[in-house]
Amino acid sequence: MGRSYQFECSRCGYRTAVSGKSDNGVFFRVQTISCLDCKTLYDSVTKLKVPLEPVLSRWRNLWGLVRREDSTAYKYSSKPPSFQDAIGRLPLLGASTCRWLRFRLQCPLSAAHRVEAWNEPGKCPKCGMFLEKGALPYRLWD
Repeated sequence: MGRSYQFECSRCGYRTAVSGKSDNGVFFRVQTISCLDCKTLYDSVTKLKVPLEPVLSRWRNLWGLVRREDSTAYKYSSKPPSFQDAIGRLPLLGASTCRWLRFRLQCPLSAAHRVEAWNEPGKCPKCGMFLEKGALPYRLWD
């Protein structure tokens, strides 16, 4: 089960709720990133558990499936889902076989932004001071 913590900067007042490291859940895995262009911390989805075949054809769009032009098979998009989309996904009920999709670290706002992995204790992306971590988890997910 993954955990998100509240991080706060005492100098500039920047506040965010992220994992602060690489964290695992049952259906997906995240890595906290620092976007150098946005100057913000995000949890970026690095792995996502998906069924090999869609369980019901009407649920295709819920899993991010797109139809290939040459066949009736499906493929998954290469853009990782946002952290909120991954939390809100329906569980894999009825799927007999699953696989893990891997994604590169990417800013959720733009793929062109420069990002780097961020682990606590780390510096504030806005002013450069070390961020203070809250004592209790802000959110338990997955």
